[in-house]
Amino acid sequence: MSAYRVVCVVTVLAVSLAAQKAMQPKDVREIAKGGSGAIPKLQELLRDPSPEVRAEVVKQLSEIGTGRSLDPLIQATADRDVRVELMATDGLVNFYLPGFVKTGISGTLRTVGTTVKAKFTDTNDQVIDPYITPRPDVIAALAKLVSGGASTDVQANAARALGILRGRQALPELVEATHSKDTDLIYESIVALQKIRDISAGPRIQFRVRDLDPKVQIATVEAMGLLLNREAIPDLIELLNNTRDDKVRHAALTSLAMLPSEANRAVYTRYLNDKDEKMRAAAAEGFGRLRQPSDVPLLDKAMKNEAKINVRLSLAFALVMDGQTQVTPFSPLQFIVNNLDAAAYKGSAFPFLVELARDPNIRKALYGPLSSGLKDEKIALADVMARSGDKDSIPPLKQLVNDPDPTVSQAAVRAVTVLEGR
Repeated sequence: MSAYRVVCVVTVLAVSLAAQKAMQPKDVREIAKGGSGAIPKLQELLRDPSPEVRAEVVKQLSEIGTGRSLDPLIQATADRDVRVELMATDGLVNFYLPGFVKTGISGTLRTVGTTVKAKFTDTNDQVIDPYITPRPDVIAALAKLVSGGASTDVQANAARALGILRGRQALPELVEATHSKDTDLIYESIVALQKIRDISAGPRIQFRVRDLDPKVQIATVEAMGLLLNREAIPDLIELLNNTRDDKVRHAALTSLAMLPSEANRAVYTRYLNDKDEKMRAAAAEGFGRLRQPSDVPLLDKAMKNEAKINVRLSLAFALVMDGQTQVTPFSPLQFIVNNLDAAAYKGSAFPFLVELARDPNIRKALYGPLSSGLKDEKIALADVMARSGDKDSIPPLKQLVNDPDPTVSQAAVRAVTVLEGR
């Protein structure tokens, strides 16, 4: 055999052996069966040349889900493969919001040609509990992805993650992302800023109020109210008066209701009896936040004539804000508490109570239902106290810790943990 043929045979054998030894995704799954003890080995495999292997590593790290997974997941956010970065982002969120990877964007991934595509859902209302504080290096890693991810999908997904984790430290990157040309990235960044609630962001994203994309425009209009941006009031009134889009009108009046001003009273009055129930509800909330007891007769009359529960909840909220704080069978405050048991209306009743409970007198009135209400009422009110309570909330919550229903007791423990750590 010639020397040339010997070299060729040896080379082929070497390549064959290397192929046999190349790591495969199934090998990663086998290693991961070792649980948290396998994490060091899995982290080493994040340097594997195969993106499929690295993606499987990230998937397994997310499923292991212990705190030891965070460092390698942060490392994976620096991978320049789109799939790996998307999955690493969802894995980080999953640690703080268990189950997220099943509904996150990485679950929608598909390959088109040589490009990885993802599908963003319209539902974006998830956020971690107030007593959870993500590690700063997690937020920093996601902030880097917002400004420099491997694709706009990666950037938008990182923005969504920062909203869920309330990543206030990433405010500069999120604000800058609203200047992007990518609609998903702009939208996800605005919604993230809504969740973070740093009011300094309001004026800096106000220019998007006139965006041509309806989804972006509505999100920005909503943000103006949530971020208490009074500079936006003229823009909101102009939109309210001139837009033909009902969703924009609803958002504009809802935000104006969050920016109470006697100058807006005429606007609230105009829509309190509007044929559109959402406009009536928003107008009622505006009256409530003016906090003028002299408005009670007007609101009482509207309440007696109103058939829609959602609008009645808004009117009840306004009446409580105007001083109707008693808890009796047919009082406005009791009406709101009662609707914590109704699946269709809890989404409206709960945020009203969170806002109302910031007032010490109203919060004190809620301690009665907190101790004697129905199961769902107790759980929701404990969560209300976690968000809006103070030192005076701790004793009634500690009493609730002894509730015979374990889900009620657990809700009380969480609330006490939040308040004692605040």
